[in-house]
Amino acid sequence: MSFWRKIAGLAARNLDEAECDVCPPGLPGEDPAFTTAVTALGAKLAKADGEAQAREYAAFSQVFHPEAGSEGNVRRLYQLARQTTRGFEGYARRLTKRYHACPQLLEDVLDGLFYIATSDGVVTAEELAYLARVSELFGQGPLTFRRIRATHLGPEADDPYAVLGVAYDAPDEALRLARRAMLSEAHPDRARARGLPREFIEVAEAKSAAINAAYDAAMRERRASSLQGVA
Repeated sequence: MSFWRKIAGLAARNLDEAECDVCPPGLPGEDPAFTTAVTALGAKLAKADGEAQAREYAAFSQVFHPEAGSEGNVRRLYQLARQTTRGFEGYARRLTKRYHACPQLLEDVLDGLFYIATSDGVVTAEELAYLARVSELFGQGPLTFRRIRATHLGPEADDPYAVLGVAYDAPDEALRLARRAMLSEAHPDRARARGLPREFIEVAEAKSAAINAAYDAAMRERRASSLQGVA
């Protein structure tokens, strides 16, 4: 199934055009503005690390494969757009303006861009900055970006959700329960009760501190995200 058909199906499931008078008519894969913006974002991402390689276009074609008959135009646009990263923010804003009512579709676009970034085996700091900015312009919160990033690159070592072993979209109660269970296992008193050496107790203390720090960090992020949503 091509990307265009996939996102068209997602749009059909998540968007009732009869109830949304701000959405463009038709399906995304049939929208020239959508095609142009996605192609430009993929091409400019390939240039973000200073090099636009052939395998990145191959990755682009695998994920954002256009319908038959439009491959030539898409390839020409890609070749033109990849000359510079300039203008990528405008394309991201254009997609957001047209498809803000279908956030899952925008997540799929970011997911595809990550696939392109990983196609050469290395994701540079410049590419990550590009992807983070696109995500921000899509109106996605930091947890959404982190979830998609972790899908492709794995969680960072100090990611509080990785420390607690819970999903990014887990409810607050799941975080509290995870912390409680982990603290119960890692509590220094358990090491003392087993008569373990001081070194083991210090390790347990450090682990307990890391668990508490991860929980506090996750909850701070959630409160900040909620305040942004209200604002």
